[in-house]
Amino acid sequence: MKAAIEGLDPELVWKHFYAISQIPRESGNETAVGEYIISLAQKNALPYRKDELGNIIVSCPASKGREDRPMVVLQGHTDMVCEKNKDTVHDFKKDPIKLIREGEWIRADGTTLGSDNGIGISFAMALMEDRNVEHPALEFLFTVDEETGLTGASGLHPDFVKSRILINLDSEEEGAFYIGCAGGKHTILRKKIEWNNKNSDYTLIKIKIGGLQGGHSGLNIHQGLGNSIKLLSRFLFNLKQQFKFNLVSFNGGNKHNAIPREAEAVIAFPAADIKKLRDLTREMDTIYKSELQFVDKDVHILTEDAQNVTKVFTPNFSSELINLLYVMPHGVMAMSHAVEGLVETSTNMAVIETKNESIEMLTSQRSSRASCIEDIANKIKALGELAGFEIEQGGGYPAWEPNPESRLLKSAIETYEDLYQTKPEVKAVHAGLECGIIGEKYPGMDMISFGPTIQGAHSPDERVHIPAVKNCWKYLNELLKKI
Repeated sequence: MKAAIEGLDPELVWKHFYAISQIPRESGNETAVGEYIISLAQKNALPYRKDELGNIIVSCPASKGREDRPMVVLQGHTDMVCEKNKDTVHDFKKDPIKLIREGEWIRADGTTLGSDNGIGISFAMALMEDRNVEHPALEFLFTVDEETGLTGASGLHPDFVKSRILINLDSEEEGAFYIGCAGGKHTILRKKIEWNNKNSDYTLIKIKIGGLQGGHSGLNIHQGLGNSIKLLSRFLFNLKQQFKFNLVSFNGGNKHNAIPREAEAVIAFPAADIKKLRDLTREMDTIYKSELQFVDKDVHILTEDAQNVTKVFTPNFSSELINLLYVMPHGVMAMSHAVEGLVETSTNMAVIETKNESIEMLTSQRSSRASCIEDIANKIKALGELAGFEIEQGGGYPAWEPNPESRLLKSAIETYEDLYQTKPEVKAVHAGLECGIIGEKYPGMDMISFGPTIQGAHSPDERVHIPAVKNCWKYLNELLKKI
């Protein structure tokens, strides 16, 4: 709702953020938001180019008196993660994001907000039309499909970007400069389902895990948030220690870079033992609420009747699948010895889907060390092969190696200290920024990443801090003036 951003400063930034919030821009569907950017460039007589993937670069001449300064490229991605609460009616292919203001925060109504990276590209669009900002010659690089595989950045041509100083606007913590990020890859596990006829004495029950926050599988992986797929597989493992039953389906999660919030399984269970199933459900519900009370207090597990079917997974296939999911690694695998408090290596049990004839799982591995990405991905591969699954690996992207001697970093720190009389934090992030790929594409690129405070990215709890947006805009203006 437009009322949510009325009166907010900087006006141009919020104007563009609202505008793109009305444009569906799920990964792979960025054409319309690209057209909005191009129309803005045309309106302001700024040259632009668009490549075959949909990446856009806009050029802006230097302010008077700054023509001799080195050119700078500001970069962000146009797509957003599209997650919603299960009871929220929203079609990300056509419906606008509904903005809500709560005190000092902007959030969405039951969906992801898209401030990742909508605020960053709104900064760029505001600079495209704000003639009061003093700056060197600028390029504005808008990449596509960052969230599902960094494919826009991966497809950049060597001559697309002229600048060799880059400011990435895709970080989420005011007062922090990022100078390094994790690399990663995906491991997919797939197996043909083995079927049996349903026992006539069995009844169909759906078991559901919900109430979890979810979150970014890199930025939030160290917080110990509940993973719905892991919690459901734990419940089913406990259940099969006491009863014989068949799985009919198992589904959960929908994004490689989001910790899954909801999962459900349908089982064929002995009708005579339904009361005992309900008893175990209540027991595990209590256990989960106790274990996750400080991070996911609203977690719940419940059962309900399911639609009748005639075919079920064989007992052996059901057991093997539950065992595999139960032991599947998820979370932090190693902490960095070089950067205190930084997650070095992690893996996310992200998605499981029951298709017509097969089960497919998607997992996502990250590390700031290339060798450790390969190691954890190969462990998951080995585990899947033990259970007879076919393995597919890919989606790899490089880490961004920190450069503490960066001239851009030095200038950024000095500007921040002059403006706020305090030192900024200098960090690396356990997430895949496009800087790693861009640094490989354009050797010698001097890069930093920063942005305003965003919480709950990749989940419907996502929100952006209004004062941080104002502060970040003020800082960006000052840095461009002094760089």
